[in-house]
Amino acid sequence: MSQSRRVGMVGVGLMGHGIACNLLGAGHRLCFLDHPGNQPVADLLAAGAVSKASGREVAEAAEVIILCVTGSPQVEAVLFEPGGVLEGLVEGSVVVDCSTALPSSTERVAERVAAAGGRFMDAAMTRTPKEAAEGRLNLIVGAPAALFAEARPLLESFAETITHAGAVGAGHTLKLLHNYVSLGFSAVLAEATAASRRAGIDDGALLEVLGKGGGGGVVFERMRPFIEAGDPSGFRFSVANASKDIGYYHAMTDELGVARGVASAVRELYAGIEDQALAVPEVIRVLERRER
Repeated sequence: MSQSRRVGMVGVGLMGHGIACNLLGAGHRLCFLDHPGNQPVADLLAAGAVSKASGREVAEAAEVIILCVTGSPQVEAVLFEPGGVLEGLVEGSVVVDCSTALPSSTERVAERVAAAGGRFMDAAMTRTPKEAAEGRLNLIVGAPAALFAEARPLLESFAETITHAGAVGAGHTLKLLHNYVSLGFSAVLAEATAASRRAGIDDGALLEVLGKGGGGGVVFERMRPFIEAGDPSGFRFSVANASKDIGYYHAMTDELGVARGVASAVRELYAGIEDQALAVPEVIRVLERRER
């Protein structure tokens, strides 16, 4: 897939818009599903992208269909509902699911795509809309080795680090593990910051101690702008999405029969935030006001 390909996208939101821009910049031909959840698409249309009215029309026009939607229910809907992608799937086409999804659902989806003559890979994303716009996403891919090798040049047009996790479903499994660790640390840092402020500790001192000690890392740096200046833009991930992802982690660990304790507390914290539209760093402000 190193040459120009006909790519269809479903989901041109905060992450998908960056992917779409980079696909066009790499010389691929792009169509996308017209949807109210899309970011403004005038720039994509000006660059040659074409809007389609249904998932079926997207699939009919594409060799590769990239899904960048919220989760498993949305993936299943855009693929299988009337007028969906599966109705227009061309023999041999590749469906690339970049959403965060439940691995057991992903495996069932892959079977139905294969039965319709297509090929499927999960390519879960990490990083933020900023890296998506820069073409520097991280992808965690579940796919047969041959399909991974075939698709990699296309994926490289919008991703910086691409990890082949294993068979179909492995990408989404590792993404849930990643998000549990990331969101778990975010919850710990939010509670610690609220406690620090209640104790009268200067934010700069807290950041210095944590940043140069055991608290440093990627999530710490994403939360730092909010702690320093009330700016949540470094971690534009909603509490609703955090609740959804931790819920998926619970469902996956239930299916695996894995013990958990910390994850239950993390889930309770995010689910207990009344305004689920808040960005994750803004949880700090909620906890500051909350009494035990």
